This record gives sequence, structure tokens and C-alpha cells, in this order.
Amino acid sequence: MAGIPHDHYEPKSNGEKWLHTRLPVVGLLYDTLMIPTPKNLNWMWIWGIVLTFCLALQIVTGIVLAMHYTPHVDVAFSSVEHIMRNVNGGYMLRYLHMNGASLFFVAVYAHIFRGLYYGSYKAPREITWIVGMLIYLLMMATGFMGYVLPWGQMSFWGATVITGLFGAIPFIGESLQTLLLGGPAVDNATLNRFFSLHYLLPFVIAGLVIVHIWAFHTTGNNNPTGVEVRRTSKEDAEKDTLPFWPYFVMKDLFALAVILVVFFAIVGFMPNYLGHPDNYIEANPLSTPAHIVPEWYFLPFYAILRAFTAEVWVVQIASFVTGGIIDAKFFGVLAMFGAIAVMALVPWLDTSNVRSGRYRPMFKWWFALLVVDFMALMWLGAMPAEEPYASFSLIASAYWFAYFLVILPILGVIEKPDALPATIEEDFDSHYGKSDTADAAGAATPAE
Repeated sequence: MAGIPHDHYEPKSNGEKWLHTRLPVVGLLYDTLMIPTPKNLNWMWIWGIVLTFCLALQIVTGIVLAMHYTPHVDVAFSSVEHIMRNVNGGYMLRYLHMNGASLFFVAVYAHIFRGLYYGSYKAPREITWIVGMLIYLLMMATGFMGYVLPWGQMSFWGATVITGLFGAIPFIGESLQTLLLGGPAVDNATLNRFFSLHYLLPFVIAGLVIVHIWAFHTTGNNNPTGVEVRRTSKEDAEKDTLPFWPYFVMKDLFALAVILVVFFAIVGFMPNYLGHPDNYIEANPLSTPAHIVPEWYFLPFYAILRAFTAEVWVVQIASFVTGGIIDAKFFGVLAMFGAIAVMALVPWLDTSNVRSGRYRPMFKWWFALLVVDFMALMWLGAMPAEEPYASFSLIASAYWFAYFLVILPILGVIEKPDALPATIEEDFDSHYGKSDTADAAGAATPAE
């Protein structure tokens, strides 16, 4: 596994041999747990276990909640209240599910930006990155559909605004929107569709997660240096790696425990902090909220969507060139999905030969600005669509695209990177010193 020389599972008893020749499941689990892992991984590599926990939590709590939820516009809101008030532990299950989604996105954003900084998308890990972005897209779709299910004011009007975007697509938009909604407007057919897909997609995500794990187990883990594990011999590989079990499993479980302390504190003491109070008002098609906002994890891309109005010269040029086919609304939709697409294409946009941002002095500053830009977009997405927020959103959106389409390709040409360590072992020793065994062996040599 991972092309790194290491010990593989060898069945010993007759029973183990019998099972291994027919279904090598024990060998698969052994090779997965004992996979050689770069020993210099830092704490930014803990988000995988957090994401796995979140997915399991969302599936388990979602299945139980679905047993008590009724996907009908007349009773959906009251069925949620029934879960909160009458079902044993129902309020806890719902709050775990609601805030579990937020933890899911906190972890996935940390996971993505870690990958962007340390170059985890570079060859040979392009497929791993693409599969990860597909998982992210499905998470967004699942989260959006789940937001509609309580059938509160923000659920209804959020669904109306977001699904209305599909109507902006030329020629097929109206038909696509009708197919998605099940009719001319957000109604019972929409709720049924969204409930079905919200229930289904987490299992699709689980399947893609298996593919994602398979992909990076095939290529091997990236690490903070970006230097590959030596594959020349088993002895060299052991100098660069440690078995995933027990070293990294224990590290991941410790990190998960710390994060869960914070998570359960939020669930227990401030479960509605990240929600919107309007969603505790039953949906009313005749009463529009003063300010319609999606969940916080959609806000950066919602800000990009709203930034490109008819007054923006880029939109005017696109409209003129296409004869009005690309109007402001459709351009905003293209920009929103394009903001995700440029992240997916980053393996081919980054021209640097150095994988890790740790050794790229110019890149560090531009990347730090990207993180600030993302936070700014998140804040701007929650603000009203008026000045000065509209201008700030346009500037922040412009930088997002400029970073991926202009800055990264240019940096790879003009930037002079710092010297890389020759091996992972060298990097590890420079941070933590040589191991006791190595020191003991070196000290024993003169005595002999």
C-alpha cells in the first residue's frame, strides 16, 4: 500500500488462512491501520478523524430524526417541534445534527486550506484532491437541502432564492428549475424532493470518502515538507515513517476528544448560536424576511454570487459579447460555481515545483491574504446587499479569482523557494532531535 516497503499481514492460524484466501478483510484492515505514515505530520493532519466522526454522527442522528419527521408542508414545522418537545432525547438529537453540520464544515474548511498550503493537491495526488472537492460539493448540496427541511421562514425563502438561480441559466434554466422544485414554486413537491436527496446523499458521500481514503493510501500521505517518503528500501522507509497504529491513531483520538469538548459545550449551552431566529417562525410565502441569508458555511460563495451586479464592467462586457445571454444573474451563478471550480483546478494552476508552502516565502503572504479574504467574504455574505458591502464583496471576490488564476501561476515562475530538507528524517531530527536509539548507537561505536 502507498508503494512504501513495509510488513504486510501474514495469516498464522488455519482459521486466519482459511478466511484470508476467501475474503482478505483482515489483511485489508491490517494494511490500512499499519500503513507507513510520515512521522513529521503536525496537528493540521487531525481533521480527517474529525470529518469521519462528523459523517458518522450526521448519518446516525439523521436516520433517527427521519423516523419522526414528516416531509409535508402542512406538518413539517410541527413535526420538528414534536421532535424537540415529545421525542425522548429529540432536542439533543436535533441539536447534535444541526451543530454537527457546522463542525463538519469547520473541519472541511480547515482540511481544504491545509491542503492548499502544504500542496497536497500536487502530483501524484490530483485524483485525491478532485475526489475531495466532489465530497465538498455534495456536502454543500446536502447541507442546503437539510436547511430547508424545518420549513421555517429562512428555510422557505432560502430555498426560493437559491433554486431561483437555476432559472438564470439560458435556454434550460426554467425547465431545470421546474424539475428541481417539482412545480412552478417552492412547495410540497420541493420539500419531498429535498428530504429524499438529503437522506440519500450522505451515503453517497460515505462511498466517496472510501474512494478518497483509498486514493491517498495509494499515493501515500503528504507531509509538511512536501518531501516524499523514501521507497528505496524498507529500512529507509522506516527512517521516514511510523505505523499509523498506534502513533497517529492516538494522536487523532486525543485531538478529537479536545474538539468534542468544545462541540458538546456549544450543543449544551448555545445550540442556536449559529442558526437564524427566523427559522423558528413557520414558513409563510406571503411574508418575506427583511434579510435572507443562508447558513454560515455558504456565506463566502453567497457573497461572490451577489458581488457581480449589472453595474460591474466585467458583467457588462460578458453581456455585450454574448448578446445578452450572460446577464448579471447568470454571471453571478457562474462566479459562485467558478469560485469552487478554481479550487478543484489548483493542481494545474499552481506552477511551482515546490510542494509545501513552508518553503515558499512569497507564497506565504499571498496565502495568508487568501485566508483573510475568505473570512471577509463570509462576513460580507451575511451583510445587506448595499454599499459599502457591495463594493467590498466585489474586491474580495476579485482577489479570490486572482489568487488562483493569476498569482499562483506567476509565483511558480518568479518565486525563489528556500532549501528543502533532503529527507523527512532530516526534517524530523531538526525539530525534535535524533531518537534515543540513534544516539545510543552512535555512542556505542567508539567504545567498541
